[in-house]
Order: sequence, then C-alpha cells, then structure tokens
Amino acid sequence: MGIVLKQSFKNTIVIYLGFAVGGINTLFLYTRFLEAEYYGLVTFLLSTSNIIMPLIALGIHHTIIKFYSSYFSKIEQDRFLSSVLFLPLFIAIPMGYVGTIFYEEISNYLSVENPIIKNYTFVIYLIAFTCAYFEIFYAWARVQFHSVFGNFLKELWNRVVVMLLLFAVYFQWISKAEFIYYLTGFYFLRMFVMMIYAFYLYFPKFTFAKPENFKEVIRFSLYIIMAGSAGAIILDIDKFMIPGKEPIQQAAYYAVAVFIGSFIEAPSRAMLNILQPLTSKTLNENNHVEVASLYKKSSINLLLISGLFFVLINANVQELFSLLPKQYEGGALVVFMISFLKLYTGFLGNNGAIINNSKYYKITLPYSLMMAFSVYFLNKLFYYELDMGTDGLALASLIVIFFANTGKILFVKRKFSMTPFTDKSLLMIGIIVGLYLVFNFWDFPFNDTYFFKIPLHQLLNMILKSILITLIYLYLVIKFQISDEFTRLSKRFYK
Repeated sequence: MGIVLKQSFKNTIVIYLGFAVGGINTLFLYTRFLEAEYYGLVTFLLSTSNIIMPLIALGIHHTIIKFYSSYFSKIEQDRFLSSVLFLPLFIAIPMGYVGTIFYEEISNYLSVENPIIKNYTFVIYLIAFTCAYFEIFYAWARVQFHSVFGNFLKELWNRVVVMLLLFAVYFQWISKAEFIYYLTGFYFLRMFVMMIYAFYLYFPKFTFAKPENFKEVIRFSLYIIMAGSAGAIILDIDKFMIPGKEPIQQAAYYAVAVFIGSFIEAPSRAMLNILQPLTSKTLNENNHVEVASLYKKSSINLLLISGLFFVLINANVQELFSLLPKQYEGGALVVFMISFLKLYTGFLGNNGAIINNSKYYKITLPYSLMMAFSVYFLNKLFYYELDMGTDGLALASLIVIFFANTGKILFVKRKFSMTPFTDKSLLMIGIIVGLYLVFNFWDFPFNDTYFFKIPLHQLLNMILKSILITLIYLYLVIKFQISDEFTRLSKRFYK
C-alpha cells in the first residue's frame, strides 16, 4: 500500500482543496453572484453532458486501465494505445453531425418547461466531448502510476475557473451568458493540458498495427460503454429530470444539497485513482493474495475517513443551511441520504476495480442496466407520481445504489472468496453510528447572535462541535487500532 497511500494522500489534499473551492462556489458564490435560474442551467448542462460522456468516450479510459499492464513490451503497448486513442471519434463525429442536423428539434424538446435551455443546448455536446478525452488522457497517465497532476486538473481546475468566472460576473466584466461560454472554453483547455502531460509521461510510436487481442479490447470497450452510460444515468438522471417538471431553479437547490452530501466521497476518489491501475496489475499477474489485501485495507481506511466526514456533515447540516439564502434550505434529508450512500460506497473499497478489471467484467453491464432502469422508474414514481419532491430523487438513488453495492459484495465473495470486512469493520461502524446519534441531537447552548445577518451562534456551534467530534473520533480510532496504516501514521506523527 506504499504507493497507494503516498499518492492517495496527495490526491486527498487536492480533492479536498477542490471540495473547499467547490464549497465556496456552491454555498456562497453561485447562490449570491448567479441567479438561481442560471445556476440551475449550469447544473442541468453539466449533468446532461455527464450522461452522454461515457458514450463518446467509448469506454476507452476503462480499457486503458484494464489492458495496458497486460502488455510487456513497448511495441505491444504502442500498438494498443495507437489503436484505442482515436476510436471515440467514430462515435463523437457522427453524434456531432446528427446533433447539428436535428439541433432545433433537440433543443426544443429539452426546453419545453424552461426556455432558457434552448440557446445553450450545444454546450452539452462540447463539454461531453472534452470530458471524454480528458478521462482518456487521465487514464493514460494513471497507468504510468502518475495520478496527482491529472487529479489536480479534474478536481481543482474547473472549480478555480468557476470561482474566477463568478467574480467576473459579479464585477460585471462578463455577462451570465458569457460565463457559460467561457466555462466551456476552459473545459477544452483542460483537455489539451491533460493530453500534453500524458504524452510527456509516455509518447508512443503511433502505428496502424493492432494488438493481437484487439477483438477482446473492442469487446470489453463495448461492454464498458454500455455499463458506463447506464452508470452515468444513475448519477445524473435526477438533475436532468427536474427541469422537466419544475422551474430550473429547483435543480440549483438540489445541487447544493447533493454537493454537501457528496463531500465525504473525496477519500474514495483519491484512493481509487491509484488503486484501479494497481488492482488491474495484480489481477493480470494472478496475485489474488495482494488483491484481497488491497480490498480489505482500502475498505477499512475509506470507512474510517469517510465516516468522520459523515458524522461532521450530518451533525452540522442545519448550521450549514443557515448560512445559505432561505430558498436553499430544507435539504437536510437529501444530505443524509446522499452522504449515507457515499459512505456505503466507500466501504466497498476497490470492489468495483476488482470486478471491472477481472474476467467477470461483463457482469457490470446487466448490473448497470438494472440500476439505470430502477433509478429512472423510482424517480418517476417518487418525484412525478407520489410528488415527494427532491427527497424522492435522493431516496431513489439511495435504494438502488444500496442494493447494487450489496450485490457487488456478494458477487466478489462468490467469485473470489474475499470480502472487504476486517475484524475492526463492525467496531468502526459502531463508532460512526454512536457519534452520529450523540451529536446529531446535541448543540452548544449559545444565545442567538447575528452579524450582518450571519448567524454567529450557528457558526460557532458548528466549529466547536466539529472540533469535539474530530478529537473523540480520532481518539477512539487510535485506541482501538482500527487501521494498521492509520496507527503507524499516528505514531510517526506523535514522535
């Protein structure tokens, strides 16, 4: 776990910097510098581009992760990279052509309830294309075991750009419409920067020769493209569906609650950036002992870190919403459900990497399709028919992902005879639940105090409660030696 922990630590810092900047953008700048209508529009455009991005990428970013380490000579590696790099263009170019011909029909369909969408529909395709090739070049760097710079571009670049553009809107240097155009331009710039870095790490000798297992590569890509498209639907269909029923501003309110709940997934994203290629390498070497070790270590460490942020966020959720404009309040239940499913996903460790990079990768397709159809129909039931609002959208995601994740644990147990559980997993869950129950219903007894409409009593309560929770949490983790890696790290820090 040496290289994993080293790069995961750097990636975690980058991701939390990204979340910090994103938090400032989401909770303060977007809500004050950009009208809710335009914030909802940005949310819709980005979510819709995320849905079609896997289709344009053709699953090549996953294909590179799975197959690159199976080639042992530079000739084979160059043939592989040369053969897959341009494949997404066979999807992207026809899609762009068809989109141009039927642009009027597509834009009219998407803007029935919210006419503001019509003039920006083309942005969806442009961002999806740049994100697809960014992920491909990011995977290119990750198989060289260099994930930090790409992670910086993925997690921090866009959020810093958004912050600068929001201030530009505030000072009236650019209009709200120009905000969207400039943001799209910076997505293109990010893609080119990632491409240059990937070629700097490894520049292949381009050739028309194909690798011997090219049919297997294509077969894997086709499975992953369908699974990835279904997975994108699961993550972003809710934000896509909101403007079909309610004013687009509601997408902005929901996005804030989802962002707060998603804060705890940063450690998972940081660790999996390096765990995915490492898991692929150990599976290609048939080293199942090391795979099982990575599985357990990643699970307990992610549960430990994610659990702390789960307690901190949900114990302070009312205080967080008190700092926002009134129309953004009322998303506490969404925050709880989203943060719970992110916690459970983190508990799985590198489960997904084990399945995707093994000979059983085909199971991801029926799994993902089943999840996509389930979340769509549950969204229709809870949001449209039962009129449960955005709480219903979050509940649909929670139900589908909870059962899917449970199924993945059982699948890996059956096929590989390994689980993510350690002898400390249940104890760690007990610590998380115990602290949540205690601090969710307890606050420091401060009198109401305001400074320019800022609730200082809520802010002070949040800060002090967070410090107290963190100290108790870390004490219990160290005392019961929950994680060997964390224990060694704490001893080194203590010395």
